[in-house]
Amino acid sequence: MEIIDRPAPPAGLHRLLWRLPIRLYRLGLGPVLGRRVMLLTHTGRVSGLPRQAVIEVVQRDAHGYVAASGFGPRADWYRNVTANPDVTLQIGGRRVQATASPIPTGEGGEIMARYAPRHPTAARRLCRLMGFAVDGGVEDYRQVGRHIPFVRFTPRPPSPTS
Repeated sequence: MEIIDRPAPPAGLHRLLWRLPIRLYRLGLGPVLGRRVMLLTHTGRVSGLPRQAVIEVVQRDAHGYVAASGFGPRADWYRNVTANPDVTLQIGGRRVQATASPIPTGEGGEIMARYAPRHPTAARRLCRLMGFAVDGGVEDYRQVGRHIPFVRFTPRPPSPTS
């Protein structure tokens, strides 16, 4: 694994295109995107206003959903959920209240090592997008995973209605 160039989050026209899936969710077309993509609604760390991002679910288990911050710790959504971990997820047509928590670096490496063999094309593209050159081996992906911040979104029990 080699770090080539860590890109900045998209700006301008690229940002508009990157955010297109948010519009699909708003139009009620979230289920078309499948269960590997989720709409994350979070609170802006500075503004206090609701913000949204569409991110990939890289792992789903008994503890919740895991996503990677492909643009590293500089991504706005990542900085927002670390400042205010109460979030809402929408996966397909299902909404879930959840709590975000950063995943330790070592565990992130293992998550990426498991993800890559399941989704080899997506893993290669993701690494290239994030500025990593990989040889396709599990150890390379494990090293990449140690450089990417991962977040676990743990569903909260529904709040009692009054």
